[in-house]
Amino acid sequence: MDVKIELIHVPVTDVDRAKEFYESTCGFHVDYDHTPMPGIRFVQVTPPGSACSIAFGQGLGGTLTPGTLDVIQAVIPDADAALEQLRAAGVDAKGVDEQDWGRFVTFTDPDGNRWTLQQLPPRP
Repeated sequence: MDVKIELIHVPVTDVDRAKEFYESTCGFHVDYDHTPMPGIRFVQVTPPGSACSIAFGQGLGGTLTPGTLDVIQAVIPDADAALEQLRAAGVDAKGVDEQDWGRFVTFTDPDGNRWTLQQLPPRP
């Protein structure tokens, strides 16, 4: 059975602020921004080169408190370049953390949801 993770929900307090951050600061593509009825808004954005998107909005349910998601990890080709790009965009990114299993950069969105970016080590 093939399983593809395609969407991760990220809890935010301010949908417009989150959309601005992910689109303008991080360079994510806005796939959808739809309000199907009053009180419901669904925004989906995709990082460049990713097959998996993130979603946030209003009235979508869920039990996570904004700012508590700290398990998003994405693979990047170059940790130094990612750190430089994030900092140039005004993001308080941390890194580069050198480990045997990769090189890591971390940052948080305006609500405090933490992202970890991993440059994989060379593989034989």
